Amino acid sequence: MHQESQELSGQSSNPSLVVFPGQTIGVLGGGHLSRMIVLEGRRLGYRFIVLDPANDSPAGQVADEQIVGAYDSPLAIEKLMEKSDLVVYEFENIDPDMVQMIETKKPLPQGSTLLHWTRHRGQERKVLQDAQIPIAPYQVVTSETEMLEAIEELQLPCVLKVLTCRHDGKNRWVVRTSDDPLPPQEMIEKGILVEKFVPYVKEISVIAARSISGEIEVYPPAMNIHRNQILHMTISPAPIKEGIRMRAEQIAHQLASQLPFVGVLAIKMFVLADGTIWVNKLAPRPHNSGHITMDTTNPCQFEQFVRAVTGLPLRKLVQKNTGIMVNLFVEHQEAFLNELTKLPPCAKVHWYGKNGAKEGRKMGHINFVGDSLQDLLELINEMPIWEPLSQQEWDAICSIANNQIECKRLYHS
Repeated sequence: MHQESQELSGQSSNPSLVVFPGQTIGVLGGGHLSRMIVLEGRRLGYRFIVLDPANDSPAGQVADEQIVGAYDSPLAIEKLMEKSDLVVYEFENIDPDMVQMIETKKPLPQGSTLLHWTRHRGQERKVLQDAQIPIAPYQVVTSETEMLEAIEELQLPCVLKVLTCRHDGKNRWVVRTSDDPLPPQEMIEKGILVEKFVPYVKEISVIAARSISGEIEVYPPAMNIHRNQILHMTISPAPIKEGIRMRAEQIAHQLASQLPFVGVLAIKMFVLADGTIWVNKLAPRPHNSGHITMDTTNPCQFEQFVRAVTGLPLRKLVQKNTGIMVNLFVEHQEAFLNELTKLPPCAKVHWYGKNGAKEGRKMGHINFVGDSLQDLLELINEMPIWEPLSQQEWDAICSIANNQIECKRLYHS
């Protein structure tokens, strides 16, 4: 197991060993993902210390200790390592060189290799291409001339994205005509991914877990609905035909087998009208679209993540019921609090404990669970917390849905 751990995590000098309940896991990042990792890990008997620059962070509220400090602070990092038996990270926007330094001194099963790749869209596309995973045609450019040539070669419509600093769909331009706005010059010079627009009918995501010993568990695909390029709703299991589900899970298993990581990997995919699947993005950690597993699947993505990185055996997945996750943003907070005492028993609230939040920031989510996707959709659609489903959103749910739901009008004009 010692040697296998070294290969899986991409570590060269300090492979991970099994960490037992009672020992301490250090987490880089004190956000809501870290909070849910801590809560699940505590049930398994682990202690936690988190590093985050903000006082009273969501994870700091439930961890044994929080170190308040910058992610690139050598002093704070040294303190975290001193107090931890194992270190993990909760999101990609941490300097991979700092993570690489940590893994030379402390077990860090996730490794830094996949973090390097997924922080940079060009490198991520190259990795997927080399793994023979279907993706949209693309080019990486660093000048306006190169960008215009790439658009001409790929042909409109195209999607332009910054290479780094990937936050909830920001810094992204859909170019359908020659009159549509383009990125500013300073962003182009830092590097832009020019990608052929994918005419998908559904976006799905698959969560895959991989342990130190090489075990792999793949969660059923879930369907995502975005608003303003930020995830609004996740439906699990995704309303898709059986052949598409099998293909999505096969792609996820292939990536989990080939890529150098331990922990949880989220794979976002586009499904075309003919059932073809193209992979869009990877996230080397628990993901927003996997939050629904907290109330629909044993174990949830956060327990499986803790098991994977500590060396415990992964649990076989059991889908308990159908579920829909809806994100709660700052702009929903007042309406949510007004409805809190009226929520039905099938609504499971997960609140993150964030302070001083601005519009567009996730404050929590609600998982709605039951036996009927149709009933859950109708219930959610009548709630005054968020806007009901649009015709376009409902059409996406119904598309290639394998008769799992009635394609009747649920949206409001």
